[in-house]
Amino acid sequence: MLGQRRLRPLPEVREPRAKNQPSIVPSNQNPLGALPARFRRTRLLIVGCGDVGLRVAQALQTSPSGRHGVRVLALTSSATRAPQLRAAGITPLWGNLDQPVTLARLAGLGQRVLHLAPPPTEGAGPQAWWRDPRTEHLLQALARRTRPSALVYMSTTGVYGDCGGAWVDETRALAPGSARGQRRANAERVLRGWALQTGTRASVLRVPGIYALDREGGTPVGRLRKGLPVLQAGDDVYTNHIQADDLARACLAALWRGRPQRAVHASDDTQLRMGDYFDLAADLSGLPRLPRISLAEARASLPVSMLSFMGESRRLRNQRLKTELRLRLRYPTVGQGLAGLSATQP
Repeated sequence: MLGQRRLRPLPEVREPRAKNQPSIVPSNQNPLGALPARFRRTRLLIVGCGDVGLRVAQALQTSPSGRHGVRVLALTSSATRAPQLRAAGITPLWGNLDQPVTLARLAGLGQRVLHLAPPPTEGAGPQAWWRDPRTEHLLQALARRTRPSALVYMSTTGVYGDCGGAWVDETRALAPGSARGQRRANAERVLRGWALQTGTRASVLRVPGIYALDREGGTPVGRLRKGLPVLQAGDDVYTNHIQADDLARACLAALWRGRPQRAVHASDDTQLRMGDYFDLAADLSGLPRLPRISLAEARASLPVSMLSFMGESRRLRNQRLKTELRLRLRYPTVGQGLAGLSATQP
């Protein structure tokens, strides 16, 4: 019972009520309470509510149907984030995916769940580095009572590994080449298996590089200022992108229109090699283009973290995004999404 009390709305979430007035709080046994169906609001639970989660909430608020029909809750492990979440119209709930006991009361709270939290950097430990324990903990909590009708997980296109620049659709076998990709692939498998057992409609969004002019670190300007080199044309790799607001809209489309146990590429139409992408950003911002070096020179001079992105090349087909989720991209290319880029961009 003690563990069940740890996950609770943070202070100042509840509305004051008159003396002797009964508390009207939906229970986990009957999540919608006793209200008539026409007065019930869909509850969306966002797990990992960072920049993309906030954009999802904003997109709902600006939608005529979403503004009055959806209540948004967000799991957070930091009390200091509560004011920011409330300002965005989100009810904060305290809990930590690394501490399963704090997730006990999640069951039944969200009729739709958006899982945006990344795996831990070290996996589930030295003997199970390839597992994502956070996804396992979340699904265990959600399975205790009424399961959500829909769950969307934001994965990564890194689950494919290096494809040698080939065109890739969602049916391609997963072959992650990094520990990070292994944990994402594990999360996808666990999620799909859980969904088949519980009857929840689960969707997986495989997401490439996220960018936006108003996203922290969401533009190439920082890299351009450092002057770090990119690969010469003969060694260069294809890179894929999605504008952050388009990604938020893709999340909502998957929550309401995603097909059961289906993976979808949340990627735009851009077909650019990495060096060409930075050349485009340099020209738009008025900064110098980055120097080009060979792959051998890059291996000798660049950090491993940067080399990992230079070692995988693929081009993503996004037909499912357009036909199944019926999403019309507002920024179909990075040229459109980066319009207005400035050298002073943060």
